[in-house]
Amino acid sequence: MSFDPLYHPYPSYRLPVYANKGMVATSQALASAAGLDILKRGGNAIDAAIATAAALTVVEPCSNGIGGDAFALVWTNGQLHGLNSSGPAPASISIEAVKALGHHEMPRYGAIPVTVPGTPAAWAELSRKFGRLPLAESLEPAIRYAEDGYPVSPTAAANWHAAFRRYSTLEGEEFAPWLSVFAPGGRPPAAGEIWRSPDHARTLRLIGSTEAEAFYRGELAERIAGFISQSGGFLSEEDLAAFKPEWVKPMSVPYRGYDIWEIPPNGQGLIALIALNILKGFPAASQESAESYHRQIEAMKLAFADGARYITDAAHMSVDPHVLLTEEYGELRRGLIGGEAMVPAAGEPRASGTVYLAAADGEGNMVSFIQSNYTGFGSGIVIPGTGIALQNRGLEFSLEEDHANRLVPGKRTYHTIIPGFITKGEQPVGPFGVMGGYMQPQGHVQVAMNLIDYGLHPQAALDAPRWQWVKGKTVSVEPHFPMHMVRRLQRMGHDIQVAHDFGSFGRGQVIWRDPDTGVLCGGTDPRTDGGVAVW
Repeated sequence: MSFDPLYHPYPSYRLPVYANKGMVATSQALASAAGLDILKRGGNAIDAAIATAAALTVVEPCSNGIGGDAFALVWTNGQLHGLNSSGPAPASISIEAVKALGHHEMPRYGAIPVTVPGTPAAWAELSRKFGRLPLAESLEPAIRYAEDGYPVSPTAAANWHAAFRRYSTLEGEEFAPWLSVFAPGGRPPAAGEIWRSPDHARTLRLIGSTEAEAFYRGELAERIAGFISQSGGFLSEEDLAAFKPEWVKPMSVPYRGYDIWEIPPNGQGLIALIALNILKGFPAASQESAESYHRQIEAMKLAFADGARYITDAAHMSVDPHVLLTEEYGELRRGLIGGEAMVPAAGEPRASGTVYLAAADGEGNMVSFIQSNYTGFGSGIVIPGTGIALQNRGLEFSLEEDHANRLVPGKRTYHTIIPGFITKGEQPVGPFGVMGGYMQPQGHVQVAMNLIDYGLHPQAALDAPRWQWVKGKTVSVEPHFPMHMVRRLQRMGHDIQVAHDFGSFGRGQVIWRDPDTGVLCGGTDPRTDGGVAVW
């Protein structure tokens, strides 16, 4: 039977999913199944999150990979923990060195924007500190997918094809391994077509059996550094060996009886918190309110302006990020919002590729986890014989000496990927997140408000039409965004552009836990191939 898996002539109707022993929600159903498999083997939510994350590097390689960065918020033993596993710039790179190679800004592709990958270290650290199963066992489902092959899902296939059009035009021998791994036979796989990567499987086995040591101080580190050097980059074995993830204290703002939590800078979760700190001072409004949409958009602009000016590696920030979340500062910024759209001083957001997952078990453990290679497959550099696609996170660095996020050796750049978490009093409500470049803090604000202000269940909170501030007064809205709201917002001075698809509006997951019964309720974004696997 022949059909187009991306052709949907009718709106779908999805309900929230309930379970009590375990739940995994992410953007690819096979990855969710991998996490559920680990739960049923006796693993906890942390083990399940690791298994799901590893599987996503195989089943959705167009959005993340082993060579990317990761962040996590983990609720366990009555406490929320934050993990920052984003890698720094190489020790030998500098603004002068990049400019000497003929660049006036950081290049998007190739070896130069490659920073130290943090994802394998995140898996190993989470497993060591909070996991119940050996890391090698948690990676087994991903290894099976890579070795035996799996049918590519529709959204992943579409993004893979779009990426192929970009990466296949890159000139240089360093990009040949990308084509051989991700476009075997000269083309990307189609939806439903089996794709396998035995090199990827072998790499995952090495990471599991050595608890990521092989990646940072062994065979894989040697291969990575050697190919980067050969390709004109700066990343070295010493850079890899020096890396360790950092446990950080999550940041939060109170919002209408709840607390919204994010990882502190270098991540842009601070932007979501700044916006919510502004918005909490306005009366709660009905979802069907142009005034509410207007305030959200304006608060988001102000938050991005602050983020563009201040956010970078925490050790290099010119202000304490907590100052941006005080009641006084929120009131000051709130006072700038009037009845007309304004133009803030902020940079133009870029799109990117990321995966987000949420996991929970019947014991009360909950994980909000995100990982990314940044722009889709990342730098276009794949280490021969390993299946490792390296991120291009260094693209975010500025080559301007007076810029807050200027390139400095050993510095972590401004980071777009952010996991979120909600608590109420001393109780966890649950993990939530929306992936997708600079859409992420905007998605966090919208989903949080859908859940808290408008009382929507997790699935409906994700189904709701989204908007995205682009630049200046320009706001993009999804095709099914209410047209009467579009017209009203236009009269308020917003330049509203109706998008033709959903690709740039993020893909999210939510899991909520009932504090009395422990019952889990989850939703997954309809904009992707996602699934909620339950037990």
